[in-house]
Amino acid sequence: MTQTAQSARSLQERFQPDSIPALLFAAARRYGDRAAIEENGEAIAYAELPARVLQVTRALLARGIEPGDRVAIWAPNSRDWVLAALGLHCAGAVLVPVNTRMKGVEAADILERSGTRLLFVQGEFLGVDYPALLEPHRPANLEHLVLLGAETPAPGRLGWEAFLAGGAQVAVDAARERAESVRAEHLSDLLFTSGTTGKPKGVMSAHGQNVRAFGEFVKVLGLVPGDRYLIVNPFFHAFGYKAGWLTCLLAGATILPHPVFDADAVFRRIAEERISVLPGPPTLYLSMLAHPGLAETDLSSLRVAVTGASTIPPVLIQRMREELGLQVVTTAYGLTECGGLATICDPTDDPEVIAGTSGKAIAGTEVSIRDADSRALAVGETGEICLRGFHVMQGYFQNPEATAQTIDADGWLHTGDVGSLDAAGNLRITDRLKDMFIVGGFNCYPAEIEAGLLEHPAIAQVAVIGVPDERMGEVGCACVVLHEGQRLDEAGLIGWSRERMANYKVPRLVRFFPVLPLNPSNKVAKNELRAHVTSQGA
Repeated sequence: MTQTAQSARSLQERFQPDSIPALLFAAARRYGDRAAIEENGEAIAYAELPARVLQVTRALLARGIEPGDRVAIWAPNSRDWVLAALGLHCAGAVLVPVNTRMKGVEAADILERSGTRLLFVQGEFLGVDYPALLEPHRPANLEHLVLLGAETPAPGRLGWEAFLAGGAQVAVDAARERAESVRAEHLSDLLFTSGTTGKPKGVMSAHGQNVRAFGEFVKVLGLVPGDRYLIVNPFFHAFGYKAGWLTCLLAGATILPHPVFDADAVFRRIAEERISVLPGPPTLYLSMLAHPGLAETDLSSLRVAVTGASTIPPVLIQRMREELGLQVVTTAYGLTECGGLATICDPTDDPEVIAGTSGKAIAGTEVSIRDADSRALAVGETGEICLRGFHVMQGYFQNPEATAQTIDADGWLHTGDVGSLDAAGNLRITDRLKDMFIVGGFNCYPAEIEAGLLEHPAIAQVAVIGVPDERMGEVGCACVVLHEGQRLDEAGLIGWSRERMANYKVPRLVRFFPVLPLNPSNKVAKNELRAHVTSQGA
């Protein structure tokens, strides 16, 4: 372990707040004048962060937000996203992040089923008017809509500054008292993830488990006060939220939000803003290594990288160290149901270990490989990856049946992923029990996509599979059976899908079949479909 990593571990072991509000106040005392957030050349110091956050909390209290109420954010990475999230945490509310790639009907479903009372939303981003997208589907439980950014408010939409001004009627002491009442066991967030049923489920996580898990993350990576963390991973995802800005607060690092990945912009920011920490999916580093300006760009400030979500060739780890100059390169494994982090490699491991495994369980947790009857398997044997420990979710929101199907009576979280453990305890992921595939770092669930595609009037039956793709890792392929007499082509279905679902869910390939192959249980034999599609040159 390097001296920097040892120092970070020692500091982190003495710094363990039990809630996100407690972390905010402790970080302000601990890191003082260091920059907490920087955006467009403007910085907020750790010492002044609580005052900025409590402005949001006061405004939420003025709007009647109570402990346990759900408050959502539908916006790209930004300073105000972090302020809004911390503000609602201090109000005792539960954060509901909404994927910016969702269409209006998808976002409305999340907002309705979570019972969200107030939504922070970007007025416009990349040509998309989010409030207009939502308006035809806005659920009755959504009482308030607050625009982030400088957009001019319209009827039914409150501007950010006007929203903050409304908090003047609430005393700072009242907001601080609410924040200090938040405990480790209280819910902090409700992240929606999909499952084999196709309907997104709300994963309930508590303050204490989030703070503890990512305190371990800080220790392993050796993050230190003053690190500058460019957060490319979206804040609506655990990778950008918990392994992103929440981790920065634990380490005393500077949060530098980045709304959209673009290799040119990232290169420029690394050089100009002296970025030292840059996690992301493998596609991020592959894009950087392929950039024509790689040799001429000053990347000397880069120190730490974390990746995952895909099989990684050892040569990529080596190239990240040699060509990008990264001292710490590691891989990790997690899923929303365990707060986003379950295992992580030691950065001192060989490239083959870092590329070929997801490392060992974080401190205070267990990984077990189990058979179909939930019996533990021996080292090297392949079975379902199960997790147990403080980081496991509180359950699925208002869905005890699905919770009981996922967490057994002994407390094991059944992940649906298949893998094995080596003699050193490193986890190797080999397959998935669920049909989920990963497109550029985003989890795609076939049942959810299939349900959307079946709304097309020409489609009688559809099965969605993931197939290998050189750039994205995997992409979706829709295997379609048409109603008799109906006509539809690949371009037509892809175009139709782009209007109705987030772009990472949209199938990149469409293959038409007279019938779909079935297994003895009369379920679609997706392995046969994969073999057929890949043999045809997907």
